[in-house]
Amino acid sequence: MLDSLKVTLPGRDLINAIKAMKKKEREAFLEELLAATAPEYLESIKEARADYKAGRVKSHEEIIFRESV
Repeated sequence: MLDSLKVTLPGRDLINAIKAMKKKEREAFLEELLAATAPEYLESIKEARADYKAGRVKSHEEIIFRESV
């Protein structure tokens, strides 16, 4: 991974470059961008993994049917 990279790029060019990516590449790029710019995002992933490991999860059915009762 690069330590730093300085690029001057018009916003529309960046948007067009992202649009030109294949779906999986675009999703991975956006995931990396979010992780690099939002430390709370990474923290939420750690918390979610800890919850899952500890069994603090519910199925979609449990949430949907519980909410409709």
